[in-house]
Amino acid sequence: MLGIASIVTAWASFQASLYDGKMAEKNALAGILAAEAESMYLEANSTFLTDAATFSRITELTVQEEYGDSYTADIARETLTVLLFQSVSDDLLAAIDWSNAENDLNPESYVSPQESDEYLASLFSGYTDTKQAANQAIADAAVYNELGDQLTLATVMLAISLFLYGIAAVVKSFDLRLILAAIATLVTLVASAICIFVIMQPSP
Repeated sequence: MLGIASIVTAWASFQASLYDGKMAEKNALAGILAAEAESMYLEANSTFLTDAATFSRITELTVQEEYGDSYTADIARETLTVLLFQSVSDDLLAAIDWSNAENDLNPESYVSPQESDEYLASLFSGYTDTKQAANQAIADAAVYNELGDQLTLATVMLAISLFLYGIAAVVKSFDLRLILAAIATLVTLVASAICIFVIMQPSP
């Protein structure tokens, strides 16, 4: 029994170290993904602000084209053409078309192009997906940490059982030896059950 307990103790300790390694791996991945998500958010937000200024300029040129004198209207028209070609992305252009359609349907309330779900998704979906992946990695790390803690507990219990087996081997009283061996066996069985339960858990 002492030999069996020693083998189970070594196995439980090895499994605990594996889970600790997986936890560290997931935590490192979460840090990398979180930094990447932050970078993607800053880039998307910068584009959002730039598009807001661009759309404001488009609105101004549109008004000049429609209500200015012929000279002002011509300049505004040419400037607008260049601006749309150089500075307006396909996503913003689609958002402007969507906004125009919405405003035509309901002239009493104004809808900005930057309220378009498709436009916002084109900017921030990468950030959202990466942030969710980072959060999932953190959750996985927490699971591995909990499972590793359970294996560590089992290892401690097995160490106690080894101690009890060792005491039982040198005690002269047969009854006391039997009691110590029974307690150690019970502890070994409980710790082994904990190990088996942890190992059988599906990996995150």
